[in-house]
Amino acid sequence: MSDQPRERWGSRAGFLLAAIGSAVGLGNIWRFPAEAYRNGGGAFMLPYLIALVTAGLPLLIMEYTIGRRYRGSAPASYLRLGRPAQFIGWWQVAICFVIATYYALILAWALRYVGFSVGQSWGDDAEGFLFGTFLQVGDTPGELGGYVGGVFWPLLAIWVTVLITLALGIRHGIETAAKIFIPLLIIFFVVLVVRALTLEGADLGLDALFTPDWDALTDGDVWVAAYGQIFFSLSVGFGIMITYASYLGRRSDLTGSALVAGFANSSFEILAGIGVFATLGFLAASSGGAVFETEGGLGLAFVAFPTIISEMPWGGFFGVLFFLSLVVAGWTSLISIMQVIVAAVQERLRVSRVVSVVMVGTLVALVSLLLYPTNGGLYLLDAADRFINRYGIALASLISVIVVAWLLRKLPVLQRDADATSAVKLGRWWKLCLGIITPIVLGLMLIDSLAQELDENYGDYPSSFLAWAGWGVAGGALLIGIVLSLIPWRRGAEVPPDADDEKRSA
Repeated sequence: MSDQPRERWGSRAGFLLAAIGSAVGLGNIWRFPAEAYRNGGGAFMLPYLIALVTAGLPLLIMEYTIGRRYRGSAPASYLRLGRPAQFIGWWQVAICFVIATYYALILAWALRYVGFSVGQSWGDDAEGFLFGTFLQVGDTPGELGGYVGGVFWPLLAIWVTVLITLALGIRHGIETAAKIFIPLLIIFFVVLVVRALTLEGADLGLDALFTPDWDALTDGDVWVAAYGQIFFSLSVGFGIMITYASYLGRRSDLTGSALVAGFANSSFEILAGIGVFATLGFLAASSGGAVFETEGGLGLAFVAFPTIISEMPWGGFFGVLFFLSLVVAGWTSLISIMQVIVAAVQERLRVSRVVSVVMVGTLVALVSLLLYPTNGGLYLLDAADRFINRYGIALASLISVIVVAWLLRKLPVLQRDADATSAVKLGRWWKLCLGIITPIVLGLMLIDSLAQELDENYGDYPSSFLAWAGWGVAGGALLIGIVLSLIPWRRGAEVPPDADDEKRSA
């Protein structure tokens, strides 16, 4: 690779929009409303905000600081932080690889549903249309079966647009896309929420979402759910924010940026909850059923909402906006996930950005296109997503905090680095949260999750299928991270490319 200067964001606003675009994804729209409803309604907001302040923001600031200080991809930054930590970065690269392959699939579904909304192609049976007519889901998990053309071609289109954006670079590709699509996403969703609030029965939905069940606050599972939602919605634990922050200038305000990104993400989640539940209230009023009869996720987006669209005035317009919002939110997140892999390969092999995008993009897109637009693709997605989230992202977050705070004892150095350029100074609370609160909560989350897995098979899937599509995927990502960390870097790779080195601020 030619020794070109490291790419930089064109402006702080561009970085913030890209960071917000990464954090605001599919989970904000369909996961948060379901989690809030199941865990105390309005009372859930208290543990949610506490989780944001005591875990989400501290982790976000830590990753921003690591990225800006050590000026590299996730593996390179962790290498410069401390050689034993390098495997965390490669582990995060492997996690992003897995997630990217199936995340694009959901975007392809949403893209098709933009068109389906115009004529309401699902008819009177949205569930039968999704799993039968559209996805053509097979009967046996683990068997790929045949290809589904209606999924393959939009999936290919998603990959083409993502890779072109990545090839254009940080400033002209990712930043430009964020400046266009994040404001567009906000406009789409504000229009959706306003329309939802004018529907008959919207008040029923809002009552269901916000009526507090204060007794829920004494339930430990509710607090674990709140912390889990924060971890999974802020894009921490992927290596994304380390990678994005590595393109910041040396004088960038890290703490202020983290506060803006964190609260913007949470604000969008609450806005999404209002829109989703106002719409579900309309369905309850028109059908006489319960406000929330479906789980969050695919059932909410691709079954409940199409059913609602068929019954509401101007349903086609509402559907187009809703599924376009899913596409835009997921697309910006997918770009950030892919950038983690692109940056790592670019630095490790010393190749240009375009070469790295071609290498990485070809491999990830090929795996995605071979496995997922098939009769068995939905089963693979479900198992991989469950296990890579619980035993990939969450576990990687726990290990990174333990290594940084306890083993390498780098929190004081990172705090000085962040405080040197930030308007809001970090106090003892930051080290207390990362050193004690966050590891304890993440540990409890993982123990609780593991107990569930051992109690019964997830989704009643066969053990043989979960062994390779679930545990195998999560374990394989960790193994790949360890193996890649054993391969030596070139001489001098442990020193940031445009820094004096750690002695300057030690």
